[in-house]
Amino acid sequence: MSLTINDVRRISDLARIDLSEESAKKLMGELNDILSMVEQIQSVDTTGVAPMPHPFGGVQRLRPDDVTEHNRREENMQNAPDEMDGLFLVPKVIE
Repeated sequence: MSLTINDVRRISDLARIDLSEESAKKLMGELNDILSMVEQIQSVDTTGVAPMPHPFGGVQRLRPDDVTEHNRREENMQNAPDEMDGLFLVPKVIE
């Protein structure tokens, strides 16, 4: 599939991008290069190749989940203007 200058003009109109004639010709060449790479990739025979959810095998390196902060609710609630059952009370903002 190849794009023509009219295709590039239509795309630029849809995107509300003003292109000069020189820019349109340059963009047409770049877009055609991209489309030819996509066609080349699509032509590769992938029968027998399982789809991969992640290019690096899908293994995540996880760190241990260690607790570093301890419950300091009582200390934190000392600055609360109003609280109930250990929760901050705030004024209603949506009526």
